[in-house]
Amino acid sequence: MKPEAGFFLTVEGVDGAGKSTQARRLAARLRETGRAVTLTREPGGAPGAEEIRALLLTGDPARWSPVTEALLFFAARRDHVERTILPALARGEVVICDRFTDSTRAYQAAARPGGMAGAPPALIDLLHREAIGLDPDLTLVFDMDPEAALNRGLARKTDEARFERLGPGFQTRLRESFRAIAATEPGRCLMVDAGGDEAEVEARVWAAVSARLP
Repeated sequence: MKPEAGFFLTVEGVDGAGKSTQARRLAARLRETGRAVTLTREPGGAPGAEEIRALLLTGDPARWSPVTEALLFFAARRDHVERTILPALARGEVVICDRFTDSTRAYQAAARPGGMAGAPPALIDLLHREAIGLDPDLTLVFDMDPEAALNRGLARKTDEARFERLGPGFQTRLRESFRAIAATEPGRCLMVDAGGDEAEVEARVWAAVSARLP
C-alpha cells in the first residue's frame, strides 16, 4: 500500500516520554536539510480522525472498553492514512507520525486496572492488515522510567489525559509492551533513551534517523 517515493517514520512510547517534542525537533531539522516533511499525529491527523480523537482521549478512563477503543482508533487511522499519510508519501515527503498501530498494540492489548482484559492481539493485527496495510519504514521507541514519564505527562494538565489517569501500573505495562514490540521487529524499531535534557535526546534521535534515511 505504501508509495515508494516517501519515507514513513513513527515515534512511540509511554505517555510523557517526550515523543511529540522530539518529533517537532526532528521535523525542523529535516526541513533545514531541504527535505519536505509532513508532521502528523494519532489519533488525529485528518479532520474526521481529529473528531474521533476527542472521543478517545477525553472523559472517564472507563469510558470505552479496549475492544471499542481499538475499533475507534482504526477508524481514525484509516481516515488519517487515506487523507494525510499516503498523499504525503506519494509526494516523496518524509512523514513523521506521533503514534501509529504499535500504540494500539500496546495500549489496547494491555490489561486495565480492575482486571479488565485488553483487546485480543489477533484482532488488532487483523484490523491493521485489512484496514490499514501500511507499515513504517522506521519506528523510534522512546524509552524511559514510566513513573517519571507519567508525572511529566500529568504535569501538562491537559484535557487529553484519559490514559494517563489509568495510573502507574498501566504505564509500566505499556513500557513492557513497547519493549517487546521493538524486540520482535529489530529491523524496523530502534530504542531511544528518552532520559536527559531535550538536546541530548535530540542528538540520539538524529543519529538514529540520519543513519536510516535514504
